[in-house]
Amino acid sequence: MSARRYPLALAAVALLTLSACGEQPQGMGGVKSDQAPYAGVGKSQYAQPGWNAGDKGSWEQQLKARAQYGQNEYTRTTAK
Repeated sequence: MSARRYPLALAAVALLTLSACGEQPQGMGGVKSDQAPYAGVGKSQYAQPGWNAGDKGSWEQQLKARAQYGQNEYTRTTAK
């Protein structure tokens, strides 16, 4: 490499290396609520039957049932 191209190549590598330092933070930017998760959003057609908004006990029961029957692969598969 000629003596003239060496500083130009070094400057290009330095510029590419430093360009990674300018990354902006990536956040979800969603709405934050101070409300308890079991408080719900009121009446909704998407609410699970048997769950009452604002009732912590029924909310915990629904979470346990979903974890046991909907997300547990051992209970979803059948022995053949």
